[in-house]
Amino acid sequence: MNDHILELRGVSKRYPGVLALGGCSFDLRLGEVHAIVGENGAGKSTLIKIATGVQQPTDGEIRYEGERVVWRNPQEAIQRGVAAVYQDPATFPDLSVAENIFMNHQPHSAVSRRIHWGELHERTRDLLRSLNSGIDPRASLGRLSAAERQLVEIAKALSVNAKVLILDEPTSTLSRSESDELFRIIGDMRAKGVGIVFISHRLDDIFNIADRVTALRDGVHVGTEDIGNIDHDKLVQMMVGREVKNLFPKIETTPGKEMLRVKKLSRKGEFEEISFCLREGEIMGLYGLIGAGRTELAKCIFGMTRADSGRLFLGDQEATLKDPRAAISAGIAYIPEDRDEEGIILDMDVRENITLPLLETCSRLGWLNHELETQTATKYADALAVKSSGLDQKVGGLSGGNKQKVSLAKWLASHCRILILDEPTKGIDVAAKAAVHQLISEFASKGYSILMISSDLPEILGMADRVLVMHEGVLKGEFDREGLTEEKILSEALSG
Repeated sequence: MNDHILELRGVSKRYPGVLALGGCSFDLRLGEVHAIVGENGAGKSTLIKIATGVQQPTDGEIRYEGERVVWRNPQEAIQRGVAAVYQDPATFPDLSVAENIFMNHQPHSAVSRRIHWGELHERTRDLLRSLNSGIDPRASLGRLSAAERQLVEIAKALSVNAKVLILDEPTSTLSRSESDELFRIIGDMRAKGVGIVFISHRLDDIFNIADRVTALRDGVHVGTEDIGNIDHDKLVQMMVGREVKNLFPKIETTPGKEMLRVKKLSRKGEFEEISFCLREGEIMGLYGLIGAGRTELAKCIFGMTRADSGRLFLGDQEATLKDPRAAISAGIAYIPEDRDEEGIILDMDVRENITLPLLETCSRLGWLNHELETQTATKYADALAVKSSGLDQKVGGLSGGNKQKVSLAKWLASHCRILILDEPTKGIDVAAKAAVHQLISEFASKGYSILMISSDLPEILGMADRVLVMHEGVLKGEFDREGLTEEKILSEALSG
């Protein structure tokens, strides 16, 4: 008996002048977790969009439950039990959590079609409880953090009783403990016979949860292996075609003078009495679980929100940063967690994104100096090795790693000396991670002060000189790099 629930045979996808996927084959068995890995642009997203009816293959076929199928749209796949949680999902930020989760299948009266709101909210609450989340079903989705929105998307997929569940970077915004809880849920679904496709750049997650792994490179199927027959180095080599020797290329530095001091900074409902200092040439890691207040603290330091109390010092001078413009003028840059929504402008080109904070510098009497703009953008795009078709390419068409490089180039060009990096390697592949880590390390070696917020414990341990740990808005611990372990960090993140 064939236990394959989903098969893609010889699938290709061509666009004008581009072969996104070339004759790839993939199969998923009942009750297994099959991981797909590859660099950005390897074809992973194209493969799952074909599997879910978002795109139609140029060649090849899809077989589901032993029969050849043609998904004309995603709804047909969902109705047959194929659900997906995409890395950048289409959501409705002005609607409630419950409305987003049950969009198109709300409980309602068969006669009047009137929605049963009480049942809707109760079913939503049950789904979120199964994810160990206390998110309010009535809360507006747009008010949630990126990590909370990811949990909502997972609950949305669970709401359709899927036979096949496709998870695209589901742990990219989750901490270790939240990831472990997700793995428990995945394990329960696997035990019930659900087939799960798991896509992640976190290789530790692959080895933790997957039964088999398929590697793609440049739109081509490189190989499929049982997880027990492959190690970390071999998997990386399959993905990138070469050995990545050092994922955390830390350059040892001696921290210099104090650049930033936060003293008893508080904002009601977000964080309270946070105190720390950041020195020249130092990488300080900031770790915490969802709701710890890390991003809220970063936005307050950058002037995006106002503190209720506390003081901020730059060097030996007290500073009042009323808005981001004041923070930038004071030499502070913020690269946000939600890169596409807050860090870059997707419809603008590489040149325009890099020089956006420098419009006054690149202008005279209100007129933009295009030659100076191009020279500046070229200098910093080259310095960070941004891979694009040219400065005129729209940033929305770049890979995740190159989008992040554009974000960094923008602030490097603005000559800010204090960099706040919120999840700097979220959603980018292993080779791009190594490149971004190299850039961060080089920034520190040149005297930049870096506050690095990350949910990736190996990243924190591999890159930070010191580590701060927050729990529910309170600073619970501060650690030096030497002798620090994941257990120590998690103990404080879980409030001891």
